[in-house]
Amino acid sequence: MKFKLLAAFLLFSVCVKAQNLNIIPQPQSVTKAAGQFYLNNRTTIGTKDTALLALVTYAQKEIYKAKSVALVQSGTGSESLIDLVLTNTSTIPGAYTLNITPERVTVSASNKEGVFYGLMSLLQLVKDQQADNDNNICLQACKIADAPRYQWRGLMLDESRHFFGKEKVKQLLDWMAYYKLNKFHWHLTDVQGWRIEIKKYPRLATIGGMGNYSDTSAEAEYYTQNEIREIVAYAAQRFIIVIPEIDMPGHATAANKAYPEFTGGSVAGYPNFTFNPANENTYQYLADIIKETNSLFPAHMIHLGGDEVSFGIKAWSLDTAIARMMQKKNFDGVNQLEQYFFKRMADTVTSLNSKILAWDEATGGNLPTDKTIIFWWRQNLPGQLHLALQKNYQVVLCPRLPLYFDFLQDTGLVGGRNWNGVFNRVTDVYNFPDRQVPADELNSKLIVGVQANIWTETIESEKRLDFMLFPRIAGLAEAAWTAPELKNEIAFTDKLKADFKNYDAAGIYYYNPFDPSFHPEVVDFVPRIKLVKARSYVRHASKRGHGKINRKHTSSKKDHKSSKRSHKKRK
Repeated sequence: MKFKLLAAFLLFSVCVKAQNLNIIPQPQSVTKAAGQFYLNNRTTIGTKDTALLALVTYAQKEIYKAKSVALVQSGTGSESLIDLVLTNTSTIPGAYTLNITPERVTVSASNKEGVFYGLMSLLQLVKDQQADNDNNICLQACKIADAPRYQWRGLMLDESRHFFGKEKVKQLLDWMAYYKLNKFHWHLTDVQGWRIEIKKYPRLATIGGMGNYSDTSAEAEYYTQNEIREIVAYAAQRFIIVIPEIDMPGHATAANKAYPEFTGGSVAGYPNFTFNPANENTYQYLADIIKETNSLFPAHMIHLGGDEVSFGIKAWSLDTAIARMMQKKNFDGVNQLEQYFFKRMADTVTSLNSKILAWDEATGGNLPTDKTIIFWWRQNLPGQLHLALQKNYQVVLCPRLPLYFDFLQDTGLVGGRNWNGVFNRVTDVYNFPDRQVPADELNSKLIVGVQANIWTETIESEKRLDFMLFPRIAGLAEAAWTAPELKNEIAFTDKLKADFKNYDAAGIYYYNPFDPSFHPEVVDFVPRIKLVKARSYVRHASKRGHGKINRKHTSSKKDHKSSKRSHKKRK
């Protein structure tokens, strides 16, 4: 009798902790109920809908990985204690209901994506609880009805400057799924390296893939097409769409290293920075690349860059063949030629039934409004956002402040950038976009979502990548998902602190804004070069957004080597 009382007391103690519902991002509606549900190795999970069987298996694996609890998969049509259900309720993609009673757990939605997000909320609740000695997980009875604020909840990773490899990308996709982020923008080509295999032009990867931002002589690193397909499929299982970026007509140095016959010339500081607009073969060459790239990504969206061409465009003015072309077409200047170039390549994308994505410089062109998404990144040029909306372009909000995650996230940190002394703190990310974007523009139906971008000039090791991403990725999740009237930053802070134990368990080296000494800053080697010599230094400083670059410390070569051991290297 005493043993039973003690066991009951211990179980009650565990369940007291279940009163907190630590879910990031904050759901639309949470109603607590009386009682608890006990999850253990005898708990069955299943569905009567065969379309959801893959999600049953996914949930089993994730819960076992998190708590070593092996759920029992019940047969199709059988009653389950955790039941996945497709309904005819909300038509909003990603909307779901999670109903936990003492008897059973039901995850329901009108679409598989919604069921998946319901499972992610359930997984967060499971991970937040401590199992008792009999491996029981106690969950507070509640009903959660939820739906996302935005359909575009994105994160961009730059792998041109430094390459991280498929295992790190998969880990990042896992965390994106955990926080209900659904767009992975993959920056694969730029000045420092070309990171995608193109079979028709193999030197793009084998020659263009050589070097990186901190070591121009490094072996070629890139993704084979099979690896691309593997990662795209991995993301799709987590309801994440992968969008490649193939930069043009600028940031073409790596490509021109491989195929110099297509270069648009060099100017001081920007060697072979652009493609040649007067060489008709350039357009076919790039069209071939776009077609091959498009075949690898079911998203039917290709980001063409289109930014900062002005850095190397002076070379066009000095080329006699380009001058003759401009005269023949009655172009007033190189800017008009740039628009002509970009429109031709955009037409190639639309001919493949794909959408054109571009940075906000493209707003000044003549792209089709129904087939274009503009990425507003220059927060110091709000007129670009206004113009994009005025021209009826769909817009993704990704301004440097506060959504560039290579920017420093607090005072006392030194190994990154800031915009004239302004830091991108987790609180700033959390409170975006409502404290920054005017209400009349923010309420436009053309705003499809938000995205954070992480450029990697100052990020070489996986450890530093984690340090810059976490915990700001959690703030991004709530900015993208949760309606402003439902936000509570004090509650978010508590949930974030609770989530740190999950970072610890996963080996994530994160920044702790509440105890900065908890994880000392890791600072990767950054070459001491002039501000104008590097794309994202300029991208962040003058255009894409750096105000100040701090380079007071460097980490040891040992840190770099340990990071690079997991990279795929090819000659």
